[in-house]
Amino acid sequence: MKYYSTNRESSSASFKEAIFKGLPDDNGLYMPERIPILPPSFFNELKKLSLSEIGFQVLRPFVSGEIEDDKLRNILEETLNFEIPLVPVTDRIYSLELFHGPTFAFKDVGARFLARCLSHFSNQTTRKLTVLVATSGDTGSAVAQGFYDVPNIDVVILYPSGKISPFQEQQMTTLGKNITALEVDGTFDDCQKMVKAAFLDEELNSKITLTSANSINIARLLPQSIYYFYGIAQLPKKEWDKVVVSVPSGNYGNLSAGLLAQRMNLPIKHFLACSNANDTVPKYLQHGEYKAQPSVQTISNAMDVGDPSNFVRMLELFAGSHSEMMKSISGYSFSDEETRSAIEHLYQETEYVLDPHGAIGFLGLKEYIHQHGGTGIFLETAHPCKFRKTVENEIHTELPSVLSFDELPKKSLLFSSEFDDLKAFLLKK
Repeated sequence: MKYYSTNRESSSASFKEAIFKGLPDDNGLYMPERIPILPPSFFNELKKLSLSEIGFQVLRPFVSGEIEDDKLRNILEETLNFEIPLVPVTDRIYSLELFHGPTFAFKDVGARFLARCLSHFSNQTTRKLTVLVATSGDTGSAVAQGFYDVPNIDVVILYPSGKISPFQEQQMTTLGKNITALEVDGTFDDCQKMVKAAFLDEELNSKITLTSANSINIARLLPQSIYYFYGIAQLPKKEWDKVVVSVPSGNYGNLSAGLLAQRMNLPIKHFLACSNANDTVPKYLQHGEYKAQPSVQTISNAMDVGDPSNFVRMLELFAGSHSEMMKSISGYSFSDEETRSAIEHLYQETEYVLDPHGAIGFLGLKEYIHQHGGTGIFLETAHPCKFRKTVENEIHTELPSVLSFDELPKKSLLFSSEFDDLKAFLLKK
């Protein structure tokens, strides 16, 4: 499989080249040259397959010729060593719980797969690799845990100061060793802009080997397709042709992965792109005009993205056609007040506890199902305990304890939002 740039001004790359570079030289994003169609025999056996076996069948075509089958199976067994249950919440609505991994967020899947792929390939060279990543919350903690103490790899994480939850910050700033956290005086968009600039700086890239662990990296995005298959597999087969999937969306890698799964023949009838006040994509879906906007802070902070990188991948999948995209995706956005209300009311009705991101996915799905019917799945992307104060204020109940990093000292560096400062820092490492 080869990977091309969405800007089409760079030469195509192998899987290894694509994940090491992160971004093509022309500032596009890598996409597979073809999307494999999985055969009916795979879907006939889908309900009998384990999570890691589904992952092997889904990802094998994307790495064919570069990662041997036995190694790929090992990578996926290590990556997917936790459960991803589909939980009934209300009549016709299910939650796909993606928070049972080590950092309690869906990004464990992509980050763990990427870390193991990079480790596999980096064993073939003695040159140290620097993983550079911007985060609005969960990516940083997942990447930090996934790459912690991996030989020959340094990790530098940029996050916006004061704009992520304390739990998220603890997870990425208390590790040390090969993990460096930069606490940026700015927004996530500032962090993301700096990371993109680093990948396009010729001098910097001539002196250090950079790659990204954001969902701009194709190896972060591809494995996220797996749990869409696993979620469908947990439904009765008679429901498969009615499925609507609601995706709480920030940088839109998760939704892009779902669209890839759909193109691989997974029977998803419709997608919902659900956002908070950072509603760039829902506005595009409504009006047909994409207009980036400064991100604003909300209680669902992992979705506080005003100019989502993966929107270009969404456009690519629909050949730039707004009308075609509208056939597959509907957009919704909800305020903090609506999000809080959803957490409170669903708990009162069912005792199911939503996190602020899952609450937005649930709200969009509830509205769509009421209008159009179907069987609904929303992605519950993070454990409610990562947003303990917000959630407990609404459910009026203390959440159970999960692993805490409170006793460990914070190790972060206060940093400006200027790229020149980041460049100088990286050159000194």
